[in-house]
Amino acid sequence: MARAATQTASHTESTEFTGAGGDRLAARIDRPLGPPRGYALFAHCFTCSKDFVASARVSRGLAERGIAVLRFDFTGLGGSAGDFANTHFSSNVDDLVRAADHLRERFGPPSLLVGHSLGGAAVLAAAERIPDATAVAVIGAPADPAHVRGLLGDRTAEIESRGEAEVDLAGRRFRIRRSFLEDLEGQEPESRLRNLKKALLVLHSPIDAVVGIENASRIFLAARHPKSFVSLDRADHLLTRPADAAWVAELISGWASRFLPDAKAPPRPEELAADQGEVVVRESGAGRFGQHVLAGPHRMTADEPPSVGGEDGGPTPYGLLLASLGACTSMTLRMYADRKKLPLERVTVRLRHEKIHAKDCEECETRVGKIDRIERSIRLEGDLDAAQRQRLAEIADRCPVHRTLHGEVRIETELERAEPGGGAS
Repeated sequence: MARAATQTASHTESTEFTGAGGDRLAARIDRPLGPPRGYALFAHCFTCSKDFVASARVSRGLAERGIAVLRFDFTGLGGSAGDFANTHFSSNVDDLVRAADHLRERFGPPSLLVGHSLGGAAVLAAAERIPDATAVAVIGAPADPAHVRGLLGDRTAEIESRGEAEVDLAGRRFRIRRSFLEDLEGQEPESRLRNLKKALLVLHSPIDAVVGIENASRIFLAARHPKSFVSLDRADHLLTRPADAAWVAELISGWASRFLPDAKAPPRPEELAADQGEVVVRESGAGRFGQHVLAGPHRMTADEPPSVGGEDGGPTPYGLLLASLGACTSMTLRMYADRKKLPLERVTVRLRHEKIHAKDCEECETRVGKIDRIERSIRLEGDLDAAQRQRLAEIADRCPVHRTLHGEVRIETELERAEPGGGAS
């Protein structure tokens, strides 16, 4: 098994789409900061949600390893609209296909399908209807969706005789109808596995007390190559330990690298160098505005948000400016507090930047046009009295970056001579 790519930062945003039954389905997409290696669709376990620990941790783990993941709530669950009682396994599969359509249209084609527990059975059933997907990974999945009947216990007989019943699942009440049971019986999981025609990764714990390990054996034996199996030693069914979810994300990421489409990687900045005290910025090739930023030996990225044509691959230029002021403020307060032996435990600085009309600023000398306004909020933790806090507030205005922003700044620009072929001397 290949090792996963180096972890990077990620971010999450909310989205929504219309499910197969016409209801609004709530979703989140976890994306790496930078161009993704591919896009994945995640299906959660029975009666769980997109924000359940396994769903969120595995999805974020994949995003940190360069794979963008769309996770959503099935109809009637989590933040999605609709009545859960009107759903069944086949409607969940239909919702998955709609989710794939949304991912394809809004972000990118789903190359990887990931399902946990009954969600694993659902992605196996939906795979043939999602042609973009080249790989499927299932975690603790039942070999037959009808396995879920065992979770209903003695209420199954009541559902079949009365047509529906209230069932307690994981401490929550759900209304299950006879149509749900009938739909489970109509599935043909082994036939679907034989005709999967996609790479398959089966992840299962030998101590899974909800879906036994024998289910993994049945799935693996029924599927054709290429297929792989990894035993999730010591993990429980719900991946409640963060380390287990992180391991699952690493395993899927490394395995999927062989099957994801080749993503255009941005040029690496190895050829760039910045001397101590110097900052070098060069376009990265990641989207329209992506930048490599080198500050001495340190490497960062900068970008713009999607609203202005960027890919949100790093802080904006003004974000970097605010970070500079915030870091300088915090460092200055720390140095002063240590020198004066003040009981300052921690400093938190929050900043915002906006353009405002000069006429709206009574204390500003400029009276026409627009000016920049930076709002800075400082949180001081520690057993400080009122006088000490006031003095620290005064010291904050003495940080060097603060003084630079208030002082006269002269920027001298020169153009380097370009070498033939586009280089610079």
